[in-house]
Amino acid sequence: MTTEDRGAAGPYVEYDGLPVLHGSEVKLPLIHPYAPVKAGRYVTPGGGRLTIGKAEENAAHLRITLDHLGCPAQCVEEKDAAFRRLALAVEGYCVHAGCRHRAAFSDGVFRHFELRNGTVSLAAFVRAVLAIELGDLIPAGRIVKDSEARFGPVRRPEGSDAERQEEAH
Repeated sequence: MTTEDRGAAGPYVEYDGLPVLHGSEVKLPLIHPYAPVKAGRYVTPGGGRLTIGKAEENAAHLRITLDHLGCPAQCVEEKDAAFRRLALAVEGYCVHAGCRHRAAFSDGVFRHFELRNGTVSLAAFVRAVLAIELGDLIPAGRIVKDSEARFGPVRRPEGSDAERQEEAH
């Protein structure tokens, strides 16, 4: 393990071949994609920090946050678009139930999702998030297809290339 100084928020430590983590994060458990999923804070296989807990504003939701601190491998448009579509797909369940919230994104750095209890299973959702992180878009695609079958097409993320191309035609 080596330490990298990133200023006041440091020290950051290389940990088990993953991108650098804050010194306080190296003791977090690693989450395995096929292990049971429960509330808590974890280090992901792609070096992110995943937090699962109750949503602050709505008890009918779980909040899942994923933080990569701008890891270059996670800052690619394909992954950003997949995370956005996944968030919009689960938002469809919320809109259908009459609640409204927005998925928050700062591409490549911090993402949070709100998952309505009783819709997509927490394990399936977390596995889809972890799969996107590792470059596999299939599990998230299944959730998007299921949402589209129930509620119609998932709207395009605002400002996406596909949205700009549609407006140009």
